[in-house]
Amino acid sequence: MSDWERSSTARVIAPARPRKLAKVPFVELADGRLQGVVSSGSDIGRVYVSSVAAGTYTFACSTNNNRPCGGARGSFCNHIRALISEAVLQYGAERVARYLRVEPSDGEPSAQTITDGMSAARPPQGDTKAAAPVFSRFLRHLAYLELTPTTAPLPEMQWFPPTRAVA
Repeated sequence: MSDWERSSTARVIAPARPRKLAKVPFVELADGRLQGVVSSGSDIGRVYVSSVAAGTYTFACSTNNNRPCGGARGSFCNHIRALISEAVLQYGAERVARYLRVEPSDGEPSAQTITDGMSAARPPQGDTKAAAPVFSRFLRHLAYLELTPTTAPLPEMQWFPPTRAVA
């Protein structure tokens, strides 16, 4: 067993390319969706929670107060397009395409070919059930930024139970 397998920490995979967090501060591939938080272009105090389901490409976009996005009427809004672009920067185009189950038409995946591939399928607009847990996870991540640096363990970050000797 290697050292990292015995520790209570996990290796962090570096982003495919550096990205700026101002427009899309939170993006993740989780719960069968590409999901995240996208800043509003017109109001500094507003953010949108956007998501696209893997396979079906069902999408949703709403404010953190569950008000629907005005641009997501029958097709991907600019928030979802920004989310896809930042996911490609964070995880790489191949991984995003594989996770969402998109077959890019031009062979080599990119944010544009992934978006085009999903848009061609005429995805349905979904509900915003995922918005609350995604936004809650984003706020929890922000709370860690406010902590003073320390090497002491954080109880909520200890996911693995201690190993015990079997008699």
